[in-house]
Amino acid sequence: MWRSLASNVLSLLIVALFVLGGGIPWAQTEFRRAGPLEQAICLRVERGSNMERVSADLETQGAISSGFLFRVGADYTDKAQQLKAGSFLVPPGTSMEGIIDVVTRGGASTCGTEIVYRVGVTRTLAEVRELNPTTNRYEEKAQFNPAVDEVPPLYAEKKALGDTRFRIALAEGVTSWQIVESLKAMDVLEGTVDEIPAEGTLAPDSYEISAGTDRADVIARMEAAQQGRITEAWQNRAPDLPIETPEDLAILASIIEKETGNDEEREVVSSVFVNRLRRGMMLQTDPTVIYGVTEGKGVLGRGLRQSELRRATPWNTYVIQGLPPTPIANPGMASLRAAANPADTDFIYFVAKTLNPADGHNFAETLAEHNRNVAIYRQLERDRQQNEN
Repeated sequence: MWRSLASNVLSLLIVALFVLGGGIPWAQTEFRRAGPLEQAICLRVERGSNMERVSADLETQGAISSGFLFRVGADYTDKAQQLKAGSFLVPPGTSMEGIIDVVTRGGASTCGTEIVYRVGVTRTLAEVRELNPTTNRYEEKAQFNPAVDEVPPLYAEKKALGDTRFRIALAEGVTSWQIVESLKAMDVLEGTVDEIPAEGTLAPDSYEISAGTDRADVIARMEAAQQGRITEAWQNRAPDLPIETPEDLAILASIIEKETGNDEEREVVSSVFVNRLRRGMMLQTDPTVIYGVTEGKGVLGRGLRQSELRRATPWNTYVIQGLPPTPIANPGMASLRAAANPADTDFIYFVAKTLNPADGHNFAETLAEHNRNVAIYRQLERDRQQNEN
């Protein structure tokens, strides 16, 4: 009540000052000075709203000292008819002039709801997230797999809002088949994908989309981005690499991508494969065998069998010489750069340090050293089995 009374009194005072002709300088100062807002807010402007409704909302949230002066300022700056729908972050102390600029500037919403479709190697997740204006961090409100899970009511509600933002986050190492299947499960998209893009031609990245975006257009953006990255890496490659084409670079990068997620050792892993290619050795890397079994359609979900290691497929680098005929996944920029500029080492072997892939690998120059590293890893496996039993 007191806040409403104070606001009305202030509005009457402003009118009186204008009538007397001496209030204009004061009003301009009040319009431009820091506002009373103590904590950031997310201001939602409904489609079809107007400055009167917005000013009332701002007054209720304590963001402005006078709704009347806010509306007068909007008229004075010729922005009263430029109001944009959306959700806008209003930082603490923002002036009335600043708020008007925010809600009339246009462009993407700066707060509110974001739906992120995370396409990973093992599954795709849809996340409904809300920006907490106080911390300026997104907080997860709902999560589900759009391919198999029941759609949460919150997802359906937020998807229908006009100012919800949508984004596809594509992880490094996913296959083209996985990407297409994930896009099919995203009900915010439209259209069909006539064929699966060539392996390695889609760029792992974050893609802003809008409701109704055509799936083929999303694929085209991913292809254009990856082509640019491969070209950049190829143009900046080290001299005398044992690969002949940008396509070879993408193949090598995809193997590096599947062998390590550790940024600090990508170039070292690359050096192992480059050294093997230079010596005419088989690459003998398990991810290529797995791709020969699955052809990129899902994950294997178990260890490789000895029969699979011996089975001849175009990708089995325990059987074929040199690189496989295609990439085995879509590599990220870090792996492309590692393939183009391997570390200068004499390593030709590596094996995981621990049972946690994030811990990286032990590298070796000789088979004897490598066998010792393998023995350490096998013992870790046996210890785990004993603990589980």
